[in-house]
Order: sequence, then C-alpha cells, then structure tokens
Amino acid sequence: MQEPQYRSATKRIRPFAQSAGVSARGCSRRLQRTLTDLGADLPYVQAMDKMVEHYGIVIAESTIRRITLEHAQTIQQRSRGLPQGLPKAVAPGQTFIAEMDGTMVPTVRSEATQGDRRKGKSVQWQEAKVSLAHVQGSKELTYAATLLGDVDMAGKQLRACAKRAGFGKGHRVHGVGDGAPWIAKQVRQRFGSQGSYLLDFYHVCDYLSAAANAIEAQPAAQHAWLDKQKERLKTQGLGPLLNELRAHLEPSQTPDEDAPVRQCHRYLGQRQDQLDYEGAISQGLPIGSGEIESAHRYIVQKRLKLPGAWWTPANAENMLALRVNRANGEWQGYWATNYRYAA
Repeated sequence: MQEPQYRSATKRIRPFAQSAGVSARGCSRRLQRTLTDLGADLPYVQAMDKMVEHYGIVIAESTIRRITLEHAQTIQQRSRGLPQGLPKAVAPGQTFIAEMDGTMVPTVRSEATQGDRRKGKSVQWQEAKVSLAHVQGSKELTYAATLLGDVDMAGKQLRACAKRAGFGKGHRVHGVGDGAPWIAKQVRQRFGSQGSYLLDFYHVCDYLSAAANAIEAQPAAQHAWLDKQKERLKTQGLGPLLNELRAHLEPSQTPDEDAPVRQCHRYLGQRQDQLDYEGAISQGLPIGSGEIESAHRYIVQKRLKLPGAWWTPANAENMLALRVNRANGEWQGYWATNYRYAA
C-alpha cells in the first residue's frame, strides 16, 4: 500500500502508521506465529513461497528469518535449554528410559578482525547433543538439545527431561546409548544408584560383524557365526563371547587397525557392566537406542542439516531450542504468554 508521509525539519511524520498502530516492516503477533511456524521447519526462501501459496502475502525472506530467529532466541533464553512445564505424576516403582547422543551440525564463524563479514569465514562441524526421556511403555517423550553446551550441560538436560517426565524417588532409569564414554558417565552422575546404562546392541553388532569377517572366510559362515554370538550375548551373558573372541585374537605384532577381533574383545571387555541384555530383555526394556537416532532426524537434521546450509553457532543453538519447544508440546504455551516483542 502507499502511505502519505510528511517531514518537519529532520523528523518524518507518518499519520497512517501512527493512527493504525503499525510500523514499517512490522508483523502482527498472529503473523509472527505463522512465520515462525514455517521458519522452524523450512528454509526461509521456501517459507516465503508458502506464504504466497497459502495467504497470498509476499514477505521478504530476510523478514521471515529475522522473526523466526528472534522468537527462537526468546525461547532459548526463557528455557535455558531445559524442558519447561510441571512434572507428570508417576507411581513409584516405574522405570524411565533415558537416551542421549550427539549429531554433527555444519557451522560457520567469521573473524572479528575482519571489517567485511564475508571475509575470513571458517566452517566446521559441531556436535549437537540431544537427550530424551519417558516412562517405560509411554509414547510421550520429553526432549532437550544443545550445541553450545558441554557434556555437563547435556547431562543436566537429560536429568531435566527425566524429571519433566515424572522421574523422582522410587523410580529407576534405564539408560541406552552408544559407546561414547561421556554418555555413560553422565548417566552415572545424574542418576547415581537409581540408574543403569546399557550399550546399544546394534552398535555392539558392528564390532561383532568386523570380527566375524576376520574369523570366517565364507559369507555364509560369517553370518552364522555372527548370529550365534548375538544370541549368546542375549542369553548367556558376556563370558562365553569373550572366550570365543579370545580364541581368535590376532598376533600381538599385528597393528591394531588390522586386528578387528582384538578391537572387539577390548571394546566389550572394557564395558562389561554395560552389556546386561538378558536382564533388559526379561524386563521388557529396550536394548537399542533407536529413539534417540530418530530424534536426531526429526529434531536436528530435518532443519539444521539441509544441503548448503551453514549456521552460526548461536543461531543453531536457538533453532534447536525452537524445535525442541515444538517437540515437547510447549508451542501453545509460548504464544499464550503475555510478553512484548518489538518486530
């Protein structure tokens, strides 16, 4: 629309904008919500096309980006990366599933000494640490994620996820994850005697598969050996499997990278307290970390790992907070909050 404007000395007067209570490039609260909703899921240029398709409104890509990131930053600052809301009521004796893992996000940094921000850029991959927790048998998961936070922050988020899901006295936590030492350490630190940690079974199978290829020459024999060891690990514990691997260890002079049986034996031997698959199966507990692997895809990768997309670390952290907010069902509560936002 065209707007008459007047000038008095150096001051510009805009009668229509003043009487209507609007500002140039400003967006109503309802429009901000729509733009943020689209920007949380889509590249900003695609969000711009969606606005034209569904509402017949042309809004610049830069405006959609600005509005989305402003609200993402507000959500991050309000939550500090921790799940919001009151804990659920859960009867004593229940077991909680807790999982945590890292996924790499492409980020870019500019040198502060460069006047032109387009120069002196460096790109790298940074690890986003994602956590989730829920009561055994429940499909209602609580999530958290951080890119800038360290492993201690990730551990605090995992604990907060469990508490939001209802974890407290009289409960137990069944942690599942890969062999990264920091994950098992955080489960121990955050839950103490109430928690246990199980090494992801399918991660173990990768090591067993490499050992099978070294022990047996024929593909059919490799598959048969692998299936036998997997079943043995689930039903007889670790001892028989370690004995089997010990019988096929490579000579000590063989380089470690060429000794998959030795690698497998050492890997399992160092994690004997994380391999009670028989106990987990008997209690109906998961032995794989598929839930956290899925969370990587629909919380992090779907938006932050698009082709050609590189993020400043701060914007990636804020976008993670925005996407976690939606995954945790906190979206409605955020927009219902009485706050002031200057667009």
